Amino acid sequence: MRVTRVQPPAKIRDKTWKSAMSLDHDGLPARAQSESAPSPSLAEETAAHVLELLRALLRELHPSERGAITLTLDSHVDRDLALDSLARTELLRRIEAQFQVQLGEQILLAETPRDLVDLILQASGEPEPAVLAADWQAPALEPLATGTPDRAETLLEALDWHVAAHPDRLAIQIYGNDDRIDTTFSYAGLRQGAQAVAAGLQQRGLQPGQMVAIMLPTGSDYFLSFFGILLAGGVPVPIYPPVRPSQLEEHLRRHARLLSNAQTVALITVPEAKLVARLLQAQVEDLRHVVTVTELQQTPATWSKVPVHPRDLAFLQYTSGSTGDPKGVMLSHANLLANLRAMGPRVAANSQDVFVSWLPLYHDMGLIGACLGSLYHAFPLVVMSPLSFLARPARWLWAIHRHRGTLSAAPNFAYELCARVIQDHEIEGLDLRCWRMSFNGAEPVSPATLERFSARFSRYGFHAEAMAPVYGLAECSVGLALPPPGRGPVIDRVQRERFIATGQAEPTTPGDSAALLFPACGQPLPDHQIRVVDEQGRELPDRQEGRVEFKGPSATTGYYRNPEATRRLFPHGDDWLDSGDRGYLAGGDIYLTGRVKDLIIRGGRNLYPYELEQAVGEIPGIRKGCVAVFASPDPATGSERLVVVAETRTTQPESLVSLRQQIQSVGVDLLGTPPDEVVLAPPRTVLKTSSGKIRRGAVRELYQRNAIGQGGRALWLQLTRIALASGWAQARRLGRTVTEWLYAAYGWSVFGVLAPVVWLGIMTLPKLEWRWALARTGPWLLAQLTATPLTVRGQQHLPVGSCVLVANHSSFLDAYVLMAAIPRHFHYVAKRELLDNHWIARPLLRLGTLFVERFDVQRSVDEAGRLIDAAHAGQSLGFFPEGTFTRMPGLLEFRMGAFLAAAQAGVPVVPVTICGTRSILRAGSWFPRRGQLEVIIESPITPDGDDWSAAVRLRDAARAAILRHCGEPDLSS
Repeated sequence: MRVTRVQPPAKIRDKTWKSAMSLDHDGLPARAQSESAPSPSLAEETAAHVLELLRALLRELHPSERGAITLTLDSHVDRDLALDSLARTELLRRIEAQFQVQLGEQILLAETPRDLVDLILQASGEPEPAVLAADWQAPALEPLATGTPDRAETLLEALDWHVAAHPDRLAIQIYGNDDRIDTTFSYAGLRQGAQAVAAGLQQRGLQPGQMVAIMLPTGSDYFLSFFGILLAGGVPVPIYPPVRPSQLEEHLRRHARLLSNAQTVALITVPEAKLVARLLQAQVEDLRHVVTVTELQQTPATWSKVPVHPRDLAFLQYTSGSTGDPKGVMLSHANLLANLRAMGPRVAANSQDVFVSWLPLYHDMGLIGACLGSLYHAFPLVVMSPLSFLARPARWLWAIHRHRGTLSAAPNFAYELCARVIQDHEIEGLDLRCWRMSFNGAEPVSPATLERFSARFSRYGFHAEAMAPVYGLAECSVGLALPPPGRGPVIDRVQRERFIATGQAEPTTPGDSAALLFPACGQPLPDHQIRVVDEQGRELPDRQEGRVEFKGPSATTGYYRNPEATRRLFPHGDDWLDSGDRGYLAGGDIYLTGRVKDLIIRGGRNLYPYELEQAVGEIPGIRKGCVAVFASPDPATGSERLVVVAETRTTQPESLVSLRQQIQSVGVDLLGTPPDEVVLAPPRTVLKTSSGKIRRGAVRELYQRNAIGQGGRALWLQLTRIALASGWAQARRLGRTVTEWLYAAYGWSVFGVLAPVVWLGIMTLPKLEWRWALARTGPWLLAQLTATPLTVRGQQHLPVGSCVLVANHSSFLDAYVLMAAIPRHFHYVAKRELLDNHWIARPLLRLGTLFVERFDVQRSVDEAGRLIDAAHAGQSLGFFPEGTFTRMPGLLEFRMGAFLAAAQAGVPVVPVTICGTRSILRAGSWFPRRGQLEVIIESPITPDGDDWSAAVRLRDAARAAILRHCGEPDLSS
């Protein structure tokens, strides 16, 4: 195969536009054009082949529009053909295979088939010397003994800490336009370059707290700008660059609302954008400067230090730049550092890691997760542009090979793209054994994609255990839930019909072909919490789908200058934030099932359907208010398809083609990407609620069942069935809500009747045995009368003599469950604070409960001695060694008191696992729910000594036994 490097055609080149502005990357270096023009016959033959390749690709992408595709050499690939970046990548692969040439990233910028023909015809000459990926590797890094900047309170203090500790250590490596490292930053070099930019901003009058927008491609200027703005006391506002040079004007006009909302005083961009960007100054009242990094750079010594505090804004992360209601997530230095410090230990980050990234730096996963995470934890960041990855996905994998990358992240579509388009000859010699965590997030994770990627690259050393579906959102800085390293994907198979009807994620058998598959997205980061609530805000039990809410130190305080959106973000008026997602918890992991709103995520960008629906409705020939925009899963790509369904009375083929092209053009103008499919439907196809709102979910169901456009009568029958099914689903939801309230009221009524009887009996019965019999009977009756099944396993493991029983603690119900499940008398150990409540303390004392001090050290030691004496005297003791419980699932650290008593008394420890109580009555809630209870009694563990080490071994063995059965994560690490 002849491999050549090409120069872009004059039509593209003359735009004086860096291809870097498209998805953040400079194009490949231009070669001199051939002086001899291609013959007319060759040009015609090439054009015919290109058009045929395009027709075949379009037929695959839009099968429903097979007869409506009009294709000429001057068709616009966005507006007329609706080719997005992924489709362009596939087209690049086919063109190179057909014409035996190697094209650069310019093909992703070509706007017409004629541009593609020009690129192919200009591919001439011998190939430039290439870097052989398998023959070069980055040098190994020396481990650091200096740790991380744990005491830093701002990002700047963290950077300064690294500059002081190891100024020359490699921080960032940036790939240029020839598959080689173009720029390298040490910590000191990054600090000095950013200070030069900061000096220029200060010279232009930037005041502390003012906003500066960054619209730059991936490269050294981006990093210098971000930290330069911080050093100058400003707040960076990353915005994504335009996809095509021809879209620059529309792109900047769309961003006018965002820049106005942010009160941006300066915009840092590339020279080619300056002229158009200046036109924005008339629309953005506060925008005073449109500058480049080169224009800003001054002597670093002229910079003046500005005080920066932990609660100051570190940057604004806009969740969408294409809606009429821009939402800038306010993230402080404290938020970001909390997130970085929580993620580091969870992924076992250390200074010998290497993070390889092609993610856009305007996106939180690329900027915070990759860039700031690498800088904080002192491992190098290797960066290439998104366009470079899209043109040749193998470049990402080769960069991991070369630099022995250990960490990397991408949306689901990137893994699918690699598994689908990378050819064997492109990765001969590839070694991915170094890749220990491969994060998959920012868009819905496909279990099929996880399996395909792992299977495809396992022979190149990729370990399936490295794949890690994760959950994060800008409102929590970036990361919210991560799995432990090396666990691999956990896929939950649930019964489809039951889940759809009730929202209960009931596990099903592996052979159930109709099962719904949901990947586990990890457990909440340390000091962060996730809960799932119903529509009334009541927390739901495990395996019940609902709205996902979260809180923690990484969470934003709201949206900048948008009080209404901020109010919706905090629906209960407390510190719980609404994620906008739906999901369920199981085993401590969060499983995402969909989005509350009709947000569409494509390529890491958030797209909202309303504005596109409004704009399409304005097109002559389209019925206004009868347009539905939604996302539909695409099994072929592992991503989501953007679908537009629009009603029209037009039936003429030529008019339908024109309407499709206009809709695609509007999609590009508003969202920067064309719809994947446009469906023109007859009137009364787009379903609405009684109040006139578009029922996008119902229209999506019609689309996925191929029910749109199948004839009026059959369609109405299907629409009627959908309407009836929707009404029935609402009735079921209402019924479930009423049932849950009635059950909760009934449960408390039963407790209210039993509790006084048991309390009086314990206080009056003369014999301890009678009191214990009553204490066990009360909880047993409560379980029976509330239809709460209690299963006890392993009673035969209870020793005849004295022992120490230890159990996990997850709910107020645990003590009642133990009394009902354990058929013998134990002296349970409780916290001394309970003595302050005489109604609780007096019956506990009558049952022989022992109380211990948790906060007074001397008193705690004395009481621990009394527990040891009680164990020596032959009394059996019962402990909750966690000492407390939380609403989040997970087994906490065990305190040593129970195990010291057992070791020094020489009595065995009996681990007991309680399952189900947390889901029935969770901490912080007094709303009981139905559930099943199980108590598992393990074999006794005999101490092998009477010293501290023996007690530690007892603790570890008992904790491991409980951890095996409780179904919750280990929170000790």
